[in-house]
Amino acid sequence: MSTQKRQMRLGAFIMATGHHAAAWRHPDAQADAGMNIDHYRALAQTAERGKFDLVFVADSPAVWERAKDPEAVRRTAQHAHFEPITLWAALSQATSRIGFVATASTTYEDPYLLARKFASLDYISKGRAAWNVVTTGADVSANFSIPGHPAHADRYARAEEFVDLVKGLWDSYEDAAFIRDKESGVYLDLEKVHHVNHKGQFFSVAGPLNVGRPVQGYPVIVQAGASEPGRELAARTAEMIFTANQTLDDAQEFYSDVKGRLVRYSRGPDELLISPGIFPVLGGTEAEARANYDYLQSLVHPSIAWNILAHHYQGLDLSGYSLDDPAPPLPQDTELNKSRLKLVSDLVERNNLTLREFYLAVATARGHRTVVGTPEQIADSMQEWFENGAADAFNIMPPILPTGLTDFVDQVVPILRKRGLFRHDYEGRTLRENLGLRRPPNSFVLQAQRVPEARIAG
Repeated sequence: MSTQKRQMRLGAFIMATGHHAAAWRHPDAQADAGMNIDHYRALAQTAERGKFDLVFVADSPAVWERAKDPEAVRRTAQHAHFEPITLWAALSQATSRIGFVATASTTYEDPYLLARKFASLDYISKGRAAWNVVTTGADVSANFSIPGHPAHADRYARAEEFVDLVKGLWDSYEDAAFIRDKESGVYLDLEKVHHVNHKGQFFSVAGPLNVGRPVQGYPVIVQAGASEPGRELAARTAEMIFTANQTLDDAQEFYSDVKGRLVRYSRGPDELLISPGIFPVLGGTEAEARANYDYLQSLVHPSIAWNILAHHYQGLDLSGYSLDDPAPPLPQDTELNKSRLKLVSDLVERNNLTLREFYLAVATARGHRTVVGTPEQIADSMQEWFENGAADAFNIMPPILPTGLTDFVDQVVPILRKRGLFRHDYEGRTLRENLGLRRPPNSFVLQAQRVPEARIAG
């Protein structure tokens, strides 16, 4: 029986110039980061130097900023950024162990093309690819020649079918399908090639895929939804879930609820890793950390502040409010991100925030947990959640980049290692190996094995 101590996993959640709403204005930020490959290369190498499991970029198939105020639009640094699969394919050649999580939408992508891209990335990176499955809350249908944006329930129904279909396409070829015997002249064993022949509610795809089965079997499946259908989708299909929680109690509830659903799908608790985001503001002392936090907050332009509020208070005219007025209740119905709406609503209600306090609270990490303190205090906070049923991993969200990631690697990681909470070196070569996740069997092979068993039983 293994006596190895459980250790946390770490991901670097990279948001170009940093996660703070005004990060690009900070003197230490790389202002042109969104389109600067050297910047991303350095970040990936820094995360690998720290033995992080993965790097992750969020993504949207359209411009992220949807502000109606032109002044806010021109002061926002998120207008242009790399497409993540292309970015990670390039950076996999500048690294050797760290995993790459790319976001791709089940609402606006095509299953066959997506399966092909991720299988290719897994080969190019030699088994270090992961797919962050998102349903895209924002209406960007005008860019895709489709009638309109699907409702929340329809997006999740489509996502269920989409994920199953992509996995089937990744199984098009069995692991031993490619013989490549020069002497006999046989390249491919056709008995090990499978058509999905899928006809569902949303998709009709014949297959097979034109890329071999990925190195990892499937790229690691990551998901970020925390609504009721999001939790169920994660329990059935995901292997890691990115989540946002403000309090230990909320994180424990989420952790227990999602892990408890796994048994319905014949899955064990170690088959799904839960990774809350954390926005660490570091300083050599508490006072220094607080000063760093206050300086960041001072960079938020008033137009950006009101835009943050308008985004959360859609449908409510805020023109009669001042920033020092109590924050009114948030709208309780949305077709966008339902779980994030609940999180920020609870934040406002629990702390009786003013509008100023509200926008400052979400200017940091959009509802993810903000921790301000010394490296020891950041490590304390992470250890508390990790050891008390709230997290298996953490998605580190540096306030500014590149220095925020470098500081975490150089100051916090050594403390976690000293406490026996984090690795000194990688355990394997693929992302699955480093996360402790099994390589999934081919579904067509499993089905073929079940048919004889059923005949014997009959």
